[in-house]
Amino acid sequence: MSSTPLIINGIEIKAGTRATIDLPAARLYTHVPMTIPVHVISGKKSGPRLFLSAAIHGDEINGIEIIRRLLKLPALKRLKGTLIAVPMVNVHGIINHSRYLPDRRDLNRSFPGSVKGPLASRLANLFMKEIVENSTYGIDIHTGAIHRDNLPQIRANLDDSETEELARAFDAPVIIASNLRDGSLREAASEAGIPMLLYEAGEALRFDEVSIRAGVKGIINVMRKLEMLPTSRSRAKKPVEPVVARSSSWIRAPESGILRAMIPLGGRVKKNTLLGVVADPFGETEVNISSNFSGIVIGRTNLPLVNEGDALYHIARFEDINEIETKVDDFQEEHSPDLIPSPNSESPII
Repeated sequence: MSSTPLIINGIEIKAGTRATIDLPAARLYTHVPMTIPVHVISGKKSGPRLFLSAAIHGDEINGIEIIRRLLKLPALKRLKGTLIAVPMVNVHGIINHSRYLPDRRDLNRSFPGSVKGPLASRLANLFMKEIVENSTYGIDIHTGAIHRDNLPQIRANLDDSETEELARAFDAPVIIASNLRDGSLREAASEAGIPMLLYEAGEALRFDEVSIRAGVKGIINVMRKLEMLPTSRSRAKKPVEPVVARSSSWIRAPESGILRAMIPLGGRVKKNTLLGVVADPFGETEVNISSNFSGIVIGRTNLPLVNEGDALYHIARFEDINEIETKVDDFQEEHSPDLIPSPNSESPII
């Protein structure tokens, strides 16, 4: 909770107001100005400052829709504290449908950045100074890579008790105890003393309705946990306790070929379960792909054409497979769109 005035790009956002701010980024080489759009909602009453960021990788677009829907919610009229929403951090990548910046650098490996470094480092420094350092909490939204799908999951530093509480409040089916990566926004926020979650769900350059709905609801859950929003009186049941995976690993293709995948995202597997078969185009050679341990599929490739060493299945290990399987099933049922949406709900993206 901060009592200092909120000033972004030299603009003070007063209590009880909303503002859209264009944060100046590097110009294009055509001399056209480039800006990062920031929307700020400041509640009439003081409270935490939560930043939401999406599209740090420019091809990961689920978060853009999550933030759009969130900003339309009537509940924000009762907001305590401040919500700082940045739906498109890597605007250069968005324009080019690319994960990276024009110089092929990864923005999420460039934090905390510097004023005089390459473009990625300069943008990271700008985001840290104007957004992160003006916040007390953060949620960063990601998807899988191109042709790769992720089960909705929270990644967090569970060694920090406050971060763990927020991770559990989000109510994703899976929490991954994830180490901080060098140069990542999550690492830079942690070093600045700001608890932060990373929400992973869906595939690059695709909207996924279940992932979007779960993201909106999860952020609302966190905001309620932080007492930024009032608790819902209509909540029918107590949320199921999330299941935490302390480790996960990718199963990779031993040979190049055409993959026939046999286990869906969220599928339960045991050790030696057949995940798929990689074959040559003639079917003369076939190699079985099996799980090395028991767990749940939290990520998988959607592209049947694979090269030797390609990541095929991402499996998280759990002690109680039945528990996580039930959690995933309940989650999918809860967030699957109705065939006929109610008048006040968003029409599902198909």
